[in-house]
Amino acid sequence: MRRYGHFDAAEDAVQEALIAAHAQWPVEGTPADPKAWLIRVAARRLVDSLRAEQARKRREETVAAWADREEVPVPDTDDTLTLLFLCCHPALPRDAQVPLTLRAVAGLTTAEIARAFLVPEPTMAKRITRAKHRIRDHGGRFAEPGSLEAVLQVLYLVFTEGHTGRADLAAEAIRLTEHVHRSRPADAEVTGLLALMLLTDSRRAARATAAGALVPLAEQDRGRWDRALIARGTALAEVALTRGRVFGQYALQAAIAAVHAEAGDARDTDWPQILALYHLLEQVTDNPVVTLNRAVATAMVHGPGAGLELTEGLAERLATNHRLAAVRAHLLELAGEPASAREHYLTAARQTTSTPEREYLLGRAARLR
Repeated sequence: MRRYGHFDAAEDAVQEALIAAHAQWPVEGTPADPKAWLIRVAARRLVDSLRAEQARKRREETVAAWADREEVPVPDTDDTLTLLFLCCHPALPRDAQVPLTLRAVAGLTTAEIARAFLVPEPTMAKRITRAKHRIRDHGGRFAEPGSLEAVLQVLYLVFTEGHTGRADLAAEAIRLTEHVHRSRPADAEVTGLLALMLLTDSRRAARATAAGALVPLAEQDRGRWDRALIARGTALAEVALTRGRVFGQYALQAAIAAVHAEAGDARDTDWPQILALYHLLEQVTDNPVVTLNRAVATAMVHGPGAGLELTEGLAERLATNHRLAAVRAHLLELAGEPASAREHYLTAARQTTSTPEREYLLGRAARLR
């Protein structure tokens, strides 16, 4: 893209080069510089494609000029970060930035992205194509037009999508966030987001049983948590909190995750500190899920009745989100109201789109019969 533009054509050419590598390298051997080989082959495929498809004289003259240029240089740096910012182009709506990032940066197929967003593949294909065309129409080239805030939000959404069911996607989000952190090590929110991802990912091995059943945080085997990730994530969270003049949402979320990580047993969790952090987080982000999480922390500090009272004002904003019903079910169970708790567990099970979550919620409801 840096050399020729044409988002779609560049992507297709790289895919063709990868297919060629898959066929040739096992027979002919891996080249000494695989990256250079892929770039050269992709460039040739791109030029050939444009020459074949562009019949008008001006396009032919442009392609001929491209073909006469010197060998395509191989950049010394990784262009992943630049491409990530391009996918967060300000001309794109936020709901198009995430699919485009997953397609062009993370390498997911359109079918995989469609399944993640619960839409038909043709619908997602059109959404991604429209995003590419909008970048083209706004003169988007290989630069960094996207805002850092948009990039961080996209990475957060990608990680969240992966953490709830796609470990490879979560790993890719962490890898991309590491890229951003290396380029902007002094930014408190970048540091906070990376800390949050590492601390959350540290619990991955304990989040499910061997059969795939979800294990809630309070019941997880903390001996299976990754202590190396916890150590690094905690250190980054401390840096994020001390670096910013005003606490950012990712730094505060990382701090909450660090408090959970510090507790050797669920009973040792410092809930008053977590509640204080959620109070701060509500001041920097208007997110009903944050209030829902504060309700849980409030219940752990002041009792389930106080937590339930906080959830009453969230019905309109979280009407179709299963988390509200699930939290209310949990708090009702703690309050000694099994019949109401069971009803809410069943409601949450109907609303969730995750099979493991549905099975967990149905299991909780069954225990209250």
